[in-house]
Amino acid sequence: MNSPALSEPILVLNKNWLPIRISTVRRALVLVWKDLARIIEPNNYALYDFESWADLSVAHGEHCVRTVSMQIKIPEVIVLKHCDHFKQPEVIFSRRNIFKRDKNTCQYCGTRLPTEDLTIDHVLPRSKGGSSSWTNCVVACCQCNSKKGNTLLQNLDMKLIKEPQKPPAPMAFSLPIGRRKKSWEHFVSEAYWNIELKD
Repeated sequence: MNSPALSEPILVLNKNWLPIRISTVRRALVLVWKDLARIIEPNNYALYDFESWADLSVAHGEHCVRTVSMQIKIPEVIVLKHCDHFKQPEVIFSRRNIFKRDKNTCQYCGTRLPTEDLTIDHVLPRSKGGSSSWTNCVVACCQCNSKKGNTLLQNLDMKLIKEPQKPPAPMAFSLPIGRRKKSWEHFVSEAYWNIELKD
């Protein structure tokens, strides 16, 4: 098979019917032919293996993949038979991401300031065994950082606005602009509605 249609984008779902990536028709048909995936008919959610999909008639003028002996409808969505997860991207522990997590707001007094007027403070000071980690580093204004110094919070009249935590991973699945197909809407909207909201 050699056709421009083979390079068209196709939505790939895991076995829980959640979108995990965009692939090509060529790659999708190979997965279906190897019995690793099924083609989904988006109008009624019927599942097809390679043989049953190839048996579907192609309407006159309908976009298709042509071989020597047949015409195959262009699938737009496939579901993998065995993949039920995908690796979530990790949020990099960096100065920029700490400022982003804390919204440029001092975690002691609540003052929001430009980045250049803020520092990063170790809640448990490094001199007392504190680590450089998501759960021990917070944004602080220079005044609060100076006041706290190397002292433990319980020994001061200071407290955190909220406990520092590792921020959730960003949404792993996103559609390239301009490549969305109408048949993908239901599957993509499910991912949209289920993602954790962020301020």
